[in-house]
Amino acid sequence: MPSPVVVEAQSLLVGYGGEPVCAPVTFTLEAGRALALVGPNGSGKSTVLRAVLGLLAPAGGTVRVLGREVDERAQAFRARVSSVLDDDAWFPALTVAEHLLLTASGHGVPEPVGVVDALLEDFGLATHRDVLPATLSSGQRRRLLLAAGFARPRSLLVLDEPEQRLDQRMRAALAQRLLEEQSAGGAVLLATHDPELLAAVAGAAVLVGEGSSALLDVGDAVRAIRAEPTQ
Repeated sequence: MPSPVVVEAQSLLVGYGGEPVCAPVTFTLEAGRALALVGPNGSGKSTVLRAVLGLLAPAGGTVRVLGREVDERAQAFRARVSSVLDDDAWFPALTVAEHLLLTASGHGVPEPVGVVDALLEDFGLATHRDVLPATLSSGQRRRLLLAAGFARPRSLLVLDEPEQRLDQRMRAALAQRLLEEQSAGGAVLLATHDPELLAAVAGAAVLVGEGSSALLDVGDAVRAIRAEPTQ
């Protein structure tokens, strides 16, 4: 029996002020699978993710999440979609542990204290549980945001370059966690520049670009990343 479709984009065109930033993209992401968006900086990967999340209206085409048109204001959408984008978004007056506990308990996670304690250990933040996020290093803040993304129930996890500011050990741990996410039936949509992360977790990729956007197998996607200009 085919797995349920979680995200379906058909000729999805994204941009700002009526100007597209990349060619239209078409892809389908099923439950229990991971799909990567690849392409050089500025190619439009993050903009595509924002359209999938309902943070940006499509300039053309369609995108459906969990069988419905995207509406990030809808309770059903917000209850099943978790995301970590390339920005710092936390509660500045709350400690690291309080931030995660509010995220978990606010989404009805059973035994949220135990979940938060495990996330603090897994993301190397246990010794920083009682500090404010603003006092953390950029890498620690990134780990906090990732931990928050995993602190709530979800059917779809959307990650924008989650490897940023992570060392190799933490990247490997993230890859393992994303594999477990798929094994549990979750869908993962991520933009990445990391060929190792892509090869470890994704079943396919979309090359996002100005001239054309194409569906790639993992091997071709890894080669595309390695051919990107040096950042």
